[in-house]
Amino acid sequence: MSPSPDRKEILRRRCAIYTRKSTDEGLDMEFNSLDAQREACAAYITSQKAEGWVSIREPYDDGGFSGGTLDRPALQRLLSDVEVGLVDVIVVYKIDRLSRSLMDFARLVEVLDRHNVTFVSVTQSFNTTTSMGRLTLNILLSFAQFEREVIGERIRDKFAASRKRGMWMGGYVPFGYDVQNRKLIVNETEAKVVRHIFKRFVELGSATKLAHELADQGVTNKRGKQIDKGFIYKLIQNRLYLGEAVHKGDSYPGEHEAIVSNELWDSLHASLKQSPHERGTIETNRPEPLLRGIIFNETGAAMTPTYTRKGDRLYHYYVSTDVARGRVQSDQKAPTRLSAPMVENAVIAEMRRMIKAPEIASQIIQNFREDGTRPNETEIVTALKRFDPLWDALYPRERARVTRLLVERVTVAEQGIAVDLRRLGIGQLVHELSQPSDAEVAA
Repeated sequence: MSPSPDRKEILRRRCAIYTRKSTDEGLDMEFNSLDAQREACAAYITSQKAEGWVSIREPYDDGGFSGGTLDRPALQRLLSDVEVGLVDVIVVYKIDRLSRSLMDFARLVEVLDRHNVTFVSVTQSFNTTTSMGRLTLNILLSFAQFEREVIGERIRDKFAASRKRGMWMGGYVPFGYDVQNRKLIVNETEAKVVRHIFKRFVELGSATKLAHELADQGVTNKRGKQIDKGFIYKLIQNRLYLGEAVHKGDSYPGEHEAIVSNELWDSLHASLKQSPHERGTIETNRPEPLLRGIIFNETGAAMTPTYTRKGDRLYHYYVSTDVARGRVQSDQKAPTRLSAPMVENAVIAEMRRMIKAPEIASQIIQNFREDGTRPNETEIVTALKRFDPLWDALYPRERARVTRLLVERVTVAEQGIAVDLRRLGIGQLVHELSQPSDAEVAA
């Protein structure tokens, strides 16, 4: 029996419900925004049951994703199902749930048209297969994009105002700080590394050398990765460490505590104004530290030579390695930083005094007699008298060599400086001084 000519054949249309929420706030509630959208869409599909509409059980929910991009997992799954012919109608609560961008939506409509898929908004009823539906869609979507741009401007204005007040506005937590109650708090362990990087850059003038030095010491960033040259340059350019908040090139007093002083910042950036070649030349021409490797404080910590630049002047210091590695105790009284000229002049004065001491000359004369070797007593006394004028004529590197030859250890304490001489070294120096000069040999 053939069907009645008045009876219309009803085609089954598979409907996919798509829901979206820009933030994940409230999604853990028993009935959230996505549930409300899905319920409204399901009710609309039920109302179209006479037209053959049925819901697809597969959920397409994007919670916490912006409508300004198509890179959303549920949307991509939906488009994949559209392309393989599993969907006939896409149902949303409002068109901006699918996209807030006019350009992106135009791309979506092209994909839907290519696969004969209809798009329906339950609160803005229209059909994309008709010209009127397309006109309505474009008008509504233009308003959706306008709303998105207004919201973006509002957020940017709020962000700028907050930065001007010195507030931290989130993002990657900078090295040297932690976050508590949405505020930056100094992480003292990391802050010591930050100060060390600033100071050592001033001294070395090279991010490459500093990176190698930090790698040898096993220093890493927050993520446990090795600190490289790029990390160092970003760190020393960040005014955050001065206690400032920066927005679009302008800096404002921040709510957080500074890690480096203005003096250290100015010193480092004064050196940065020089070219790498100039910084390398200064590094090469620096005087050889006289006491490198032989000076210690009374706790036994080595004192390492360092440099600080102020303007065009270079200041030379010896700093305890405990300070450089952040191991100084609050009750420690041993010297941690000394002016290099002061301590070096004191050591030189002690060397001059001891070499002139009669007991030293007697000891050297006795040692050479026992060995039966040159020089004789007169040559020894003459050699010791030649030390002062000879020292004044020596180049810095040769002075450093002679100092290490004569001095075994320099110990600095609150009470003063103790110099331990090498007796054998004095004998070797006397032997060198007693050798005939080139002029004497030529004569």
